[in-house]
Amino acid sequence: MTTTGPRLEEITAANLDAALGIRVRPDQEHAVAPVVKSLAEAYVHPGIAWPRLILDGDRPVGFLMACLGIDWYGDGSEIRSGLWRLNIAAGEQGRGYGRFAVESVAAELRRRGTEKFYVTWHPGPNGPEGFYLGLGFRPDGENSGGQTVGLLELA
Repeated sequence: MTTTGPRLEEITAANLDAALGIRVRPDQEHAVAPVVKSLAEAYVHPGIAWPRLILDGDRPVGFLMACLGIDWYGDGSEIRSGLWRLNIAAGEQGRGYGRFAVESVAAELRRRGTEKFYVTWHPGPNGPEGFYLGLGFRPDGENSGGQTVGLLELA
Protein backbone atom coordinates (compact mmCIF):
# COMPACT_ATOMS: atom_id res chain seq x y z
CA MET A 1 0.00 0.00 0.00
CA THR A 2 1.36 3.41 -0.98
CA THR A 3 1.26 6.19 1.61
CA THR A 4 -0.50 9.28 0.30
CA GLY A 5 0.10 12.88 1.23
CA PRO A 6 3.40 14.58 1.91
CA ARG A 7 5.90 13.12 4.33
CA LEU A 8 9.58 13.43 5.18
CA GLU A 9 12.03 10.61 4.75
CA GLU A 10 15.61 10.36 5.95
CA ILE A 11 18.15 10.35 3.11
CA THR A 12 19.44 6.81 2.56
CA ALA A 13 21.27 4.87 -0.13
CA ALA A 14 17.85 3.76 -1.38
CA ASN A 15 16.55 7.29 -2.03
CA LEU A 16 19.79 9.21 -2.66
CA ASP A 17 19.26 9.41 -6.43
CA ALA A 18 15.70 10.69 -5.91
CA ALA A 19 17.02 13.42 -3.60
CA LEU A 20 19.78 14.37 -6.04
CA GLY A 21 17.18 14.62 -8.81
CA ILE A 22 15.30 17.48 -7.11
CA ARG A 23 15.73 20.64 -9.19
CA VAL A 24 14.20 24.08 -8.59
CA ARG A 25 13.15 26.30 -11.48
CA PRO A 26 16.10 27.69 -13.46
CA ASP A 27 15.22 31.25 -12.39
CA GLN A 28 15.54 30.15 -8.73
CA GLU A 29 18.92 28.42 -8.96
CA HIS A 30 20.75 31.56 -7.82
CA ALA A 31 18.74 31.58 -4.58
CA VAL A 32 19.31 28.05 -3.24
CA ALA A 33 22.18 25.58 -3.40
CA PRO A 34 21.59 22.29 -5.19
CA VAL A 35 20.80 19.20 -3.13
CA VAL A 36 24.25 17.72 -3.78
CA LYS A 37 25.90 20.67 -1.99
CA SER A 38 23.47 20.37 0.92
CA LEU A 39 24.24 16.68 1.32
CA ALA A 40 27.98 17.40 1.24
CA GLU A 41 27.45 19.99 4.00
CA ALA A 42 25.36 17.49 5.96
CA TYR A 43 28.25 15.04 5.74
CA VAL A 44 30.71 17.53 7.24
CA HIS A 45 28.21 18.77 9.87
CA PRO A 46 26.91 15.53 11.42
CA GLY A 47 24.56 16.08 14.33
CA ILE A 48 23.74 19.60 13.15
CA ALA A 49 22.42 19.01 9.63
CA TRP A 50 19.02 17.30 9.34
CA PRO A 51 18.47 16.52 5.62
CA ARG A 52 15.14 15.05 4.50
CA LEU A 53 13.52 14.08 1.22
CA ILE A 54 9.95 15.33 0.80
CA LEU A 55 7.72 12.72 -0.76
CA ASP A 56 4.08 12.77 -1.78
CA GLY A 57 3.13 9.13 -1.83
CA ASP A 58 6.18 7.64 -3.50
CA ARG A 59 6.87 10.73 -5.65
CA PRO A 60 9.87 12.90 -4.65
CA VAL A 61 8.70 16.52 -4.61
CA GLY A 62 11.37 18.34 -2.62
CA PHE A 63 14.27 18.39 -0.23
CA LEU A 64 14.86 20.22 3.01
CA MET A 65 17.74 20.50 5.40
CA ALA A 66 17.34 21.90 8.89
CA CYS A 67 20.17 22.97 11.14
CA LEU A 68 19.81 21.79 14.70
CA GLY A 69 21.92 23.71 17.16
CA ILE A 70 24.44 25.48 14.92
CA ASP A 71 27.00 27.79 16.54
CA TRP A 72 25.81 30.88 14.67
CA TYR A 73 28.82 33.13 15.28
CA GLY A 74 31.38 30.35 15.68
CA ASP A 75 32.28 31.41 19.21
CA GLY A 76 29.63 29.61 21.28
CA SER A 77 27.76 32.83 22.07
CA GLU A 78 24.57 31.89 20.22
CA ILE A 79 23.21 28.52 19.17
CA ARG A 80 20.43 28.56 16.58
CA SER A 81 18.18 26.09 14.82
CA GLY A 82 16.11 26.48 11.70
CA LEU A 83 15.69 25.80 8.03
CA TRP A 84 19.01 25.66 6.21
CA ARG A 85 17.79 24.69 2.73
CA LEU A 86 14.49 24.19 0.96
CA ASN A 87 14.33 22.92 -2.61
CA ILE A 88 10.89 22.23 -4.04
CA ALA A 89 11.01 20.59 -7.47
CA ALA A 90 10.17 22.96 -10.31
CA GLY A 91 7.01 21.12 -11.37
CA GLU A 92 5.77 20.69 -7.80
CA GLN A 93 5.78 24.30 -6.63
CA GLY A 94 2.55 25.97 -5.54
CA ARG A 95 1.04 22.75 -4.18
CA GLY A 96 1.73 23.27 -0.47
CA TYR A 97 4.94 21.25 -0.20
CA GLY A 98 7.01 24.25 0.92
CA ARG A 99 4.51 25.04 3.67
CA PHE A 100 4.50 21.36 4.66
CA ALA A 101 8.31 21.42 4.85
CA VAL A 102 8.43 24.54 7.04
CA GLU A 103 5.67 23.21 9.32
CA SER A 104 7.53 19.89 9.62
CA VAL A 105 10.75 21.62 10.66
CA ALA A 106 8.80 23.78 13.13
CA ALA A 107 7.29 20.62 14.64
CA GLU A 108 10.74 19.03 14.98
CA LEU A 109 12.15 22.17 16.60
CA ARG A 110 9.25 22.31 19.06
CA ARG A 111 9.78 18.62 19.86
CA ARG A 112 13.37 19.49 20.72
CA GLY A 113 12.30 22.41 22.92
CA THR A 114 13.43 25.16 20.55
CA GLU A 115 11.56 28.47 20.82
CA LYS A 116 13.05 30.37 17.86
CA PHE A 117 12.99 29.17 14.26
CA TYR A 118 15.51 30.85 11.94
CA VAL A 119 15.70 30.88 8.16
CA THR A 120 17.77 32.82 5.65
CA TRP A 121 16.72 33.78 2.16
CA HIS A 122 18.25 35.33 -0.90
CA PRO A 123 16.65 38.75 -1.43
CA GLY A 124 15.49 39.94 -4.81
CA PRO A 125 13.41 38.78 -7.74
CA ASN A 126 12.38 35.11 -7.82
CA GLY A 127 13.58 34.70 -4.23
CA PRO A 128 11.47 33.15 -1.46
CA GLU A 129 10.99 36.26 0.69
CA GLY A 130 7.23 36.50 0.13
CA PHE A 131 6.84 32.81 0.91
CA TYR A 132 8.63 33.10 4.26
CA LEU A 133 6.92 36.36 5.22
CA GLY A 134 3.57 34.72 4.44
CA LEU A 135 4.39 31.95 6.91
CA GLY A 136 5.05 34.47 9.68
CA PHE A 137 8.82 34.89 9.52
CA ARG A 138 10.07 38.42 10.08
CA PRO A 139 13.49 39.82 9.19
CA ASP A 140 15.48 40.13 12.41
CA GLY A 141 17.73 42.89 11.06
CA GLU A 142 20.68 40.59 10.35
CA ASN A 143 22.30 39.63 7.10
CA SER A 144 24.27 36.41 6.69
CA GLY A 145 26.37 35.88 3.59
CA GLY A 146 24.23 38.31 1.62
CA GLN A 147 21.01 36.68 2.77
CA THR A 148 18.24 38.09 4.93
CA VAL A 149 17.88 36.37 8.31
CA GLY A 150 14.27 35.69 9.30
CA LEU A 151 12.85 34.62 12.65
CA LEU A 152 9.64 32.89 13.65
CA GLU A 153 8.83 32.66 17.37
CA LEU A 154 7.63 29.14 18.18
CA ALA A 155 6.74 29.69 21.85
